[in-house]
Amino acid sequence: MRILSYSLFLLGLALLVPMARSSAGEFKLEAGFKLLFNGKNFDGWQPKGKKDALAGKTEVGRFKVADGTVHMNSAVKGESYLETAHEFSGDVHIKFDFKPGPKCNNDFFLRGIKFDVVPGNKECKNVKATDWNTLEIIAKGDTVEHKINGELARKSTKKAETTRFIMRAETGEITVKNIRVKE
Repeated sequence: MRILSYSLFLLGLALLVPMARSSAGEFKLEAGFKLLFNGKNFDGWQPKGKKDALAGKTEVGRFKVADGTVHMNSAVKGESYLETAHEFSGDVHIKFDFKPGPKCNNDFFLRGIKFDVVPGNKECKNVKATDWNTLEIIAKGDTVEHKINGELARKSTKKAETTRFIMRAETGEITVKNIRVKE
């Protein structure tokens, strides 16, 4: 009887493990958030400072959409900026997952405050190249917080103003996915 019970237990575990694996990598949008990047193309984005809609496009400058992500490619020369077509006013919470590549030094802006993703620097000391991490930019009142993997990396003060979310491909490579916002 003990052997039969143990065998049924192992069989149950064997059936559950594949289910856990299949759902572990799935992304679920948190309550109150909406996607800024659809994972297919640059709908809702534009080159910084230009009203050129990028609807339907999957590649612009150093930015390329592939496999549900935005990849910033260091092989393409020069800097590149992309910004949301939508402007945010008041309190805003931007959240996304990123995987930095070798020699990554790429930036994200909100309210004119730049946050450099450079693995190993003071603000990104726990970020390792090739690992997925989560960056949150939380602008509430006159305070802007940057959190990496839930830990406060930097806190700044900046007057609340209308703003766009901007990605800057500077040097090295980085892959970004699940870009979302809560206003």
